[in-house]
Amino acid sequence: MKTRKLGSQGLIVSELGLGCMGMSEFYSGGDETESIATLHRALELGVTLLDTADMYGPHTNEQLVGKAIKDRRDRVIVATKFGIVRGEDKSFRGINGSPDYVHQACDASLQRLGTDYIDLYYQHRVDPNVPIEETVGAMAELVQQGKVRYIGLSEAAPATIRRAHQVHPITALQTEYSLWSRDPEDEILATIRELGIGFVAYSPLGRGFLSGEITSLDDLAADDYRRYSPRFQGENFNKNLQLVQAVKEIATEKGVTPGQLAIAWLLAQGNDIVPIPGTKRRTYLEENVAAVEITLTQAELQRIDEVAPKSIAAGDRYPDMSSVNG
Repeated sequence: MKTRKLGSQGLIVSELGLGCMGMSEFYSGGDETESIATLHRALELGVTLLDTADMYGPHTNEQLVGKAIKDRRDRVIVATKFGIVRGEDKSFRGINGSPDYVHQACDASLQRLGTDYIDLYYQHRVDPNVPIEETVGAMAELVQQGKVRYIGLSEAAPATIRRAHQVHPITALQTEYSLWSRDPEDEILATIRELGIGFVAYSPLGRGFLSGEITSLDDLAADDYRRYSPRFQGENFNKNLQLVQAVKEIATEKGVTPGQLAIAWLLAQGNDIVPIPGTKRRTYLEENVAAVEITLTQAELQRIDEVAPKSIAAGDRYPDMSSVNG
């Protein structure tokens, strides 16, 4: 496992991180013992970047990560997020980027994680009612207080990123990016590269679709949130299955899994990109990590581009952008 530099402030992480959300919510079949074993195995394999958020659970995912890293904190880069507010009944209460809330949310996350500092702290979604300068100003105060080492944004637009970066250096932008979500290539990547900001790609496997293991909705449990995702519904599902089939053919010729090919493709898009595939099982973790050994030739990259061009995926990423997932 090699490392990559995120941003221009000195943060170095493993070239592949681990998304922890699914260990606590949104995907069925969570198992705390297996999740902790997966987190420990990730560290053994050289994965250092663990990604969580206060709204996963809500709150329980941070507690799980905290439990897993308790005796190995110095080996981990902990990334968590604030801003999507949920009730204990899991209801969505809105977006909050007010300075007071930033401080409250950070203190609560520190307590749940059982640590006295967060390596990378993201605003999970931009609050349209609070100027980004105010939110980032409060995040900068957390850095000054030693509670946070580096700050990031998630799903922010180019103009917002520029304004935020003027207040305090942004180390990483986290946004969905995969063979079926290539929107960052329009403006986002050019913006962050100009500013020296790293990119963390969530859902690099298209919420599992690009693994090639989902061939019908029957493959998803009744309580799996993907059943409500536009890309998993009706005619969209069938169209997206054709994309996966094309990726699968290239992967088979290469002697790798479709998921590994999708991760290797992302890693090849730039040394400033760090994918964070999520899993709650060691078997999938090991399969994902093996993708860092795959080298794609220019001819292979071109062929992948041809079968998975921008905007090929049918359906929106979310039912609407006020969704709490991601």
